[in-house]
This record gives sequence, C-alpha cells and structure tokens, in this order.
Amino acid sequence: MQEVKVVTPAPALKIALSGEIDAGNADSFYEAFSAAYTMPSNVEFECSDLAFIDSTTLGTFVKILKKVKTDGCTMKLTGLIPRLKKLFVICALDSIMEID
Repeated sequence: MQEVKVVTPAPALKIALSGEIDAGNADSFYEAFSAAYTMPSNVEFECSDLAFIDSTTLGTFVKILKKVKTDGCTMKLTGLIPRLKKLFVICALDSIMEID
C-alpha cells in the first residue's frame, strides 16, 4: 500500500510518500502526482516513510522528472532510507536528480 500526501501545494510542491510503490500501484502514484502538479513548480518528494520501490517506480520518478524539467523546474527527493538511496545510486539516477 502506498500513500501520496500533498504537504505544501505552492510555491513549491512538497509531497510525502509512504508505504510501498511498485508495479501494482506506480500508475496511481503518477496520477496522484499529476493531480497535485497543477502548475509548473519545483517538486520535493519527502521519502522518509517510503519502505519499498521497484524498477517501475524508478521509471515513474524519471517520468516525473522529465515533466518537471520540461516546465523549467526542479525535482528533489529527501529522506530516502539508505537501502532505497542505493537503488538510485546504482542506477545513476543521482546524477540526473537531486537526492538529499
């Protein structure tokens, strides 16, 4: 189960993620992001309560990054647990998106 909660809608969109995001619910994660991203803005995903992601989720983050960058904005992930942060590093995604 996953939860996508908009913490701050503007001027920068902050979204808290929790639970597990995988192939079974990655589309609903993207839809929830799209519903919250109503105007171009910088995006921050707060991930300290995110327990699991898979390769489909990594692809969803890349899809979101492309949208945000096309609008001239930035995307940042904060609070990733070490195990999940390692996935981003192994896939070299830390070179294209900001990860704190």
